[in-house]
Amino acid sequence: MKPEDVLDPFKTWHIPFGEWVDVGLGWIVQEYRPLFQSLKWPIDQLLRAFDLALNGIPPVVVILCFGLVAWQIAGWRLAVQVAGLLLILGFLGIWGETMTTLSLVFTAVLFCTVVGIPVGVIAARSERAAAICRPILDTMQTIPSFVYLVPVVMLFGIGNVPGVIVTIVFALPPVIRLTTLGIQQVSEEVVEAMRAFGATNSQILFKAQLPLALPSIVAGINQTLMMSLSMVVVASMIAVGGLGQMVLRGIGRLDIGLAATGGIGIVILAIILDRLTQSALSTRKRFSHIAWHKRGPAALFTGVVKTFYASPARRGGLESGRQQTSS
Repeated sequence: MKPEDVLDPFKTWHIPFGEWVDVGLGWIVQEYRPLFQSLKWPIDQLLRAFDLALNGIPPVVVILCFGLVAWQIAGWRLAVQVAGLLLILGFLGIWGETMTTLSLVFTAVLFCTVVGIPVGVIAARSERAAAICRPILDTMQTIPSFVYLVPVVMLFGIGNVPGVIVTIVFALPPVIRLTTLGIQQVSEEVVEAMRAFGATNSQILFKAQLPLALPSIVAGINQTLMMSLSMVVVASMIAVGGLGQMVLRGIGRLDIGLAATGGIGIVILAIILDRLTQSALSTRKRFSHIAWHKRGPAALFTGVVKTFYASPARRGGLESGRQQTSS
């Protein structure tokens, strides 16, 4: 061994980590690619349903639906803001791309919620599960977003469905962490009181821990929503459509106008989704004493239905009264 090798051993000795990863990933692709291809089916079906609903319904109806949801959640002011922002997206000429991006985000968030909340509950109630999940979540949140694209392309190919898969993997940690945190922050006095009255573990979970942890869970869903929107843009590099594809094309062609239009669309969509989720949490505290069907468009619809059904009965009562008077 030369003296300079002692002073700088990294020129001679190194760990072939990259080669190990290549060999391992190649073996997984060769042996289990049919399995990974079959996993695409439920995501593909849900993505098709969202895309068909959002792109198949006329834009005015979609704006009206979003406005009614915003009105129900937080009042008419938010409804006006959401409707106005959606109108801006339509007039910018990017309505189709926006709905495609929205379908990708909704699909990813739904799968993240279905997977993340149960895993968070398990991690909150089991120290062993928490010890297993913690380093995995730390790794998932530390790895750069671009790194996720390579194994996903090799296992699932390119297109919208692999884009949703990589978005799910990237955006899953927040909902798991905040679900675990919310359940762990539930007061021990509440749990002990329910145990003293004979409540089972499932009753404690569904009637005490989950309701009290709901603000933290909603915050986790909000973070997952924002991370999904950011990852959908990065996933445009693997042929994912929507606003991210506009930004990528604009950068590739040095078309500043196209890239800026796609970027403005992403910002507006992020504002809409963030305001809706944040308002859902704040409104729950503000209107906790009012039933959901007694405010917003639900109250208006309920009043119309009651009036409609009360009118025939009222007319029947008047007619019977007239008959009695005439007799």
